[in-house]
Amino acid sequence: MDNYKYLMIVDWVKEHIASKGLKPNERFLTEKQLCEIHGVSRQTVRQALMLLESENVIVRVRGSGTFVGNRSAVSPSVSIRGSIGVISTYFSDYIFPHIVTGVESVLGSAGCTMQLAITHNQVYEETQALESMLANGVQGLIVEPSKSALPNPNMDLYAKLRREKIPLVFFNAKYPWADQPCVAMDDEAAGRTVTDYLFDCGHTKIAGVFALDDVQGHKRYSGFMQSCLTHGIRESERNVIWFATSEKNDIFSYTQDKLLGLLKDKSAVVCYNDKIAVKMLKLCRDNGIRVPEDISVVGIDDSRYASICEVPLTTVHHPQKKLGEAAAKLLLDMIEGRETSPKDMLFTPELVVRESVADLKMGSTIQSVQRKKGMK
Repeated sequence: MDNYKYLMIVDWVKEHIASKGLKPNERFLTEKQLCEIHGVSRQTVRQALMLLESENVIVRVRGSGTFVGNRSAVSPSVSIRGSIGVISTYFSDYIFPHIVTGVESVLGSAGCTMQLAITHNQVYEETQALESMLANGVQGLIVEPSKSALPNPNMDLYAKLRREKIPLVFFNAKYPWADQPCVAMDDEAAGRTVTDYLFDCGHTKIAGVFALDDVQGHKRYSGFMQSCLTHGIRESERNVIWFATSEKNDIFSYTQDKLLGLLKDKSAVVCYNDKIAVKMLKLCRDNGIRVPEDISVVGIDDSRYASICEVPLTTVHHPQKKLGEAAAKLLLDMIEGRETSPKDMLFTPELVVRESVADLKMGSTIQSVQRKKGMK
């Protein structure tokens, strides 16, 4: 099915209502009649009717039929915007509200409505969200994948999106098998940037804590390892602990001894993100380990936690709202045909230096805040 046939039907309906002088509450054509007129499937007609109903051009009453709405006189020459599906792993915490706000601001300015679904990083909930949005006839999708580094049973649903030519943009990460574009921070560069900074401050014995079930964790680990190898540290992979994102709230309780053992002979630790870094600060405090005097701690994402925690964190800045805006703009360009060969868009991480790192070369704690901005 050509995904844009339903837009042609939307235009035709508006023109038909205007040319026939149909008034609000007058009975309109049935789904069957529209299928016969346009030679399309009922699914295509329903997709058009859902968009028309959202604009109040028509009103559907169960058991009675379809009627002309109050906004039927909208000019068919006006650019038509439909509903865009946004699927995020989380929403109410951390960096996610700012990303979704960025998406919503662009879609709202373009006259689109947004359907938001939260998966809690659960693949089954992603399945439900995709099925629901396909059934609702979304014009495009912006998706943060769940457990992106693991095999995913939703490949058939993503294949269906491609067959039906429904544009898709991933954000933060994408599945290794997906060839749709992704808008994200350069996570490999993020891991390398914070680790390079530790080496610049004289640290050579550096540990790492990373998420094993998402692509971001793998890329941040890759950047960590690149930095270590560049600085001649060959055994760094032995100094890493992996955790599942579903266990992030428990890792510092049931693996406490293992974590303390990891830190024992280290002067610094790179954490997967700021949430893990804040938990690392608490672990150190509870066990009499001073930060940064005894060990330095760095995070990634520059979340709101980074600047207000007990020892303000050195981290790298996640573009958050800008990332959401970029993902929405890319999707609209794809929908409207301005972008026919979309590519991944990576934001260069910005180093933010605070008080959680000791400069061993200077024998002091770094106090200044520095940012280097850019995007590639």
